[in-house]
Amino acid sequence: MFGTQASREISHEFQPQVWKTSIHTRRANITVKFQDLYGFTVEGNVDDVNILNEVREKVRQQGRVWWALEASKGANWYLQPQISSISEGISVGSLKLSALANTIALKRLIRKGIPPVLRPKVWLSISGAAKKKSTVPESYYDDLIAAVEGKVTAATKQIDHDLPRTFPGHPWLDTPEGHASLRRVLVGYSFRDCHVGYCQGLNYVAALLLLVMKTEEDAFWMLAVLLENVLVNDCYTDNLSGCHVEQRVFKDLLAKKCPTLSAHLESIGFDVSLVATEWFLCLFSKSLPSETTMRVWDVLFNEGAKVLFHVALAIFRMKEMELLMAQQVGDVISIIQRTTHHLYEPDDLLTVAFDKVSSLTTNTITKQRKKQEPAVMAELDQRLRRLNSLKLDEKSPDSPKE
Repeated sequence: MFGTQASREISHEFQPQVWKTSIHTRRANITVKFQDLYGFTVEGNVDDVNILNEVREKVRQQGRVWWALEASKGANWYLQPQISSISEGISVGSLKLSALANTIALKRLIRKGIPPVLRPKVWLSISGAAKKKSTVPESYYDDLIAAVEGKVTAATKQIDHDLPRTFPGHPWLDTPEGHASLRRVLVGYSFRDCHVGYCQGLNYVAALLLLVMKTEEDAFWMLAVLLENVLVNDCYTDNLSGCHVEQRVFKDLLAKKCPTLSAHLESIGFDVSLVATEWFLCLFSKSLPSETTMRVWDVLFNEGAKVLFHVALAIFRMKEMELLMAQQVGDVISIIQRTTHHLYEPDDLLTVAFDKVSSLTTNTITKQRKKQEPAVMAELDQRLRRLNSLKLDEKSPDSPKE
């Protein structure tokens, strides 16, 4: 019954060159609705449409660069430590230097964007998902799905509750077939790692992985490498301790990179977790346009979780002057949400993220996490103690009865 599931390609092809528009003119305002590259209905203005057309032309140009490299270096050139064009003249024997040069060239190329048609195989390779997949029998995913069929857990109940709320209105995800496919990936992973099980937010991440990877099995392994290798541990566990740590790290980084803005936000009572929690749990999939999200993920899979901090800092940096004028928490949230929802030009965001925000190393982030972990764990422990105390009070025979 499940034998062909892993290899079956998901039938959801979207044609980005065909606009589905409905234009409503209200005096000077023109609202345009259209489908983006991944089938999501986008609502914006004519300028947004023009930006997306320009972005897609850049994507086509970038695609030609990738095809030229595939032709000259081979289909899987990015898997091998070859001497790139920037390392000409270096001795062939200098393998370490050659590999470093190739890594730098690939890094630059990925930051400019991976062509959508190449994303599945490139993501599998650069993220480590292909290697992870190779360590288990070929039938692993099919066997896992067959083994968990019909089993009911707290995780499966929550997944079933969240399926209809995952990108409602999408032409494939919001269908019985789409729900079933997403459910298999999420339920399968909840049994692979019972420590994580299922956490709200993963449904949005897995949904976008399905749209990109085309097969359930590949989407499953991309989810696995994200949770097990790319992102911080315990980000999606019951108490979200890893996510709490990331929020504290981000708050410290914002204070260091944008001290004036950070002080202003603190003075009006704004906490970055009001917007950043969703960013870190959903990896910007609910905040940024899908095509911009994919560009962020291109870099995330190649460079690691530090990319999330770069992008989060960039969003605040891009609107720093406007945010400094805000005097209410609600105004800050409105500015941030309006900014992220209309970031149709990925290069604008990524240029600020990597050129305007000074470099963040994985080592720096790791040190910051270790610094914040004790306080987070103490806070969560205190919260748990209070909760248990309340439960004991409710069970006490002396507690007041209604």
